[in-house]
Amino acid sequence: MQSFLDPAILFFVFGVLAGCVRSNLEIPPQISKFLSLYLLMALGLKGGFALAKSGLTPDIAITLGAAVALAFIVPAIGYNFLKQFSTRYDAAAVAAAYGSVSAVTFVTATQFLEGIGMTPGGHMPVAMVLMESPAIIMAVLLANMMRVGQAAPAGVLASGGGAAALGGGGGSGPSLSIGKILHESFTDGAHLLLLGAMAVGFLSGEAGKTVMQPFSGDLFKGMLAFFLLDMGLMVARNFKEARKASPVLIAYAVAGPLVHAGIALGIASLLALPVADAALLMVLAASASYIVVPAVLRYAIPEANPSLYFGLSLGLTFPLNILIGIPLYAAMAKSVLA
Repeated sequence: MQSFLDPAILFFVFGVLAGCVRSNLEIPPQISKFLSLYLLMALGLKGGFALAKSGLTPDIAITLGAAVALAFIVPAIGYNFLKQFSTRYDAAAVAAAYGSVSAVTFVTATQFLEGIGMTPGGHMPVAMVLMESPAIIMAVLLANMMRVGQAAPAGVLASGGGAAALGGGGGSGPSLSIGKILHESFTDGAHLLLLGAMAVGFLSGEAGKTVMQPFSGDLFKGMLAFFLLDMGLMVARNFKEARKASPVLIAYAVAGPLVHAGIALGIASLLALPVADAALLMVLAASASYIVVPAVLRYAIPEANPSLYFGLSLGLTFPLNILIGIPLYAAMAKSVLA
């Protein structure tokens, strides 16, 4: 109940309600963009300061390895389940969204955990960045394989061989190289700012923390509340798209994150990860991307329905994680690992 009385969460609920009653309340796009960049910069600084204090250790490498493993496990499970109930292109796209991560959910969870005395390690922002790309790469590879499979019979009939189809040129959509996906992921402005701020925090250490406290500490909560108000308005606008999905996909959007968080908890338990890191790893596994994945897949997999993977991740999974999931995952991690 305490999490619902958090001002930032209450502003999110207010934004959803304002959007549902069709209020003309709106946050200008440029201000919304500034807020998101501020939150990532402040989060990167906090992580860098904490990492400078703790140092790089084998335990940190184990946590990052677990994050990368989850980034492959979650979309693989999602695709193999979803392909039974939708087109394979839609299954690949939705699996990519749920195998990737939400930076806003991560920021909100970090603030929540710090508020209840569970401070995650400073390396966890790196885990978030590492978990962004694998699901997208898997989805694009699956889509290219499907196009090759569809184009090969035509190539055989036309030329007596399938060589022309192997490059994906006969498919109905573009081919996107893995190198380009990785480049766009790690040089994306938001991610680059997060990593750069983390490097600044790490290099400046305790002295930098003292200087930046009014910016990265005192202002953080208010900025997060303002940003979550905007996110609530956006969620309300996407309820309609989420309701159009089939019952199975809606059930996946609700229950899938719980399963993914359970897998993360199992891995964290096997590796004996710290409770706060495990809780944040569960949040990352349970979150779904509604910014980076749609931006890439609109071009890379045009055969998939954007309103499906965008509507489910933003209209259903995001608010459920913000309102219920984050405190639930924290409680589960504390119960199992503490």
